[in-house]
Amino acid sequence: MTKSNSIHRVPSAGGVEHGYPQGHLGHLTASEEQALKDFKTFLQEKGAWTPGPPPSHDDATLLRYLRARKWIVQDAYGQFSETEKFRAANEIDVLYDTMDVDAYETSKKLYPMFTGRRDRRGIPIYVYQIRHLDSNTVAKYEKSSDTNYSNAKTDGTTPAKLLRLFALYENLTRFAQPLCTQCTDRENAETPITLSTNIVDISQVSLRQFWNLKAHMQAASLLATAHYPETLDRIFVIGAPGFFSTVWGWIKRWFDPVTVSKIFILGPADVLPVLTSFIDTKNIPKQYGGEMDWDFFEEPKFDDEVKRLMSWENGHTALPPGPMYWRPYEDGKRLELLAVGTKDKKQRKERVATIPVAFPNHKYGEDTVVAPAAPADAAATAAAMTNGESPKTVDAAVDDMNKLSIAEAAKGGEEAEPTGLAEKAAADAIPVKETTTV
Repeated sequence: MTKSNSIHRVPSAGGVEHGYPQGHLGHLTASEEQALKDFKTFLQEKGAWTPGPPPSHDDATLLRYLRARKWIVQDAYGQFSETEKFRAANEIDVLYDTMDVDAYETSKKLYPMFTGRRDRRGIPIYVYQIRHLDSNTVAKYEKSSDTNYSNAKTDGTTPAKLLRLFALYENLTRFAQPLCTQCTDRENAETPITLSTNIVDISQVSLRQFWNLKAHMQAASLLATAHYPETLDRIFVIGAPGFFSTVWGWIKRWFDPVTVSKIFILGPADVLPVLTSFIDTKNIPKQYGGEMDWDFFEEPKFDDEVKRLMSWENGHTALPPGPMYWRPYEDGKRLELLAVGTKDKKQRKERVATIPVAFPNHKYGEDTVVAPAAPADAAATAAAMTNGESPKTVDAAVDDMNKLSIAEAAKGGEEAEPTGLAEKAAADAIPVKETTTV
């Protein structure tokens, strides 16, 4: 019997113990609701938050820090405060508002791209194909980052190549998530979307390429962990090459333990069954077994609900290149999408589209009464029919994934060694400890 290179992923209780929407608006326990109130009071006393209206930071944002710091108010304040200082020192709002459109597009193509589709819970789906990140591409990007690509002043210590990444996270939190929040064709439609679902394709990636990208990807991970907590729901890693079991040991050390617990490594036979447990087939790209005609580097291809909501303006019928964000419009009854950034050194601020606000009477951030959380077994959303099997809830799919193994990662299609799998699972299990989550 051949020696196995299989990998067995057993997520800890840390990252997925309370799946969405638990811990989010409308699904808080009494203690979590109290923690939110205490956090607001603490922030206001520190001069770090104003209640408005409108509040300086909405409840959905504040809850990200509380979930990341396990509902400990002082710890959440520590991370919140450091992030606010960092944003001010590097003028992140100015960076995003004035970033050169071409520089933004160059950065965007090196990182996860929004497909325009959502999983069954309404969370935006991103795809990341690492094979495009060869050493020459990264070197060219890093060299271009030395140029003056925005009007933002910086702290003088954070590398420009990292600051440009902030624009991509700003796009997630200021474009993709607000757009998905207004879609009402989902369970828990009144709960804002603050997460993302990621498909990471590592096929056709060499060992040398992984090694060359080590510092680059470590830095990107630290950036997200420190300043964009709780924006990641799950990562599905597919196309693992035969040597991946060798490098997984050092790759997972790039991330904190709770983030690692959100990573699921899928063998070829697992890809479609697992993805369809979370995502409708029509929203999965064809190259991964779905029905969606979308390739990496393409612009988002919106689903029918987004198309229904979107009212294009000023001659636009599709998204323009460059940074953009939503902001309140028509007394908060709608949101307008502004295309910003600079083109040929000229600032732009053009309305591209508007969408209706799903629940305009909600005043999150103003001490609203939040409903207690439903039982965990009631949190499951839509069910999936795969391969003629009975419907499965999302939480049931997580339980199944906790038992997944990659028996097909080895080159040449070697069969997995049935013995020793439990030992490998135990060795790969992630200890639960206090940590920040992405």
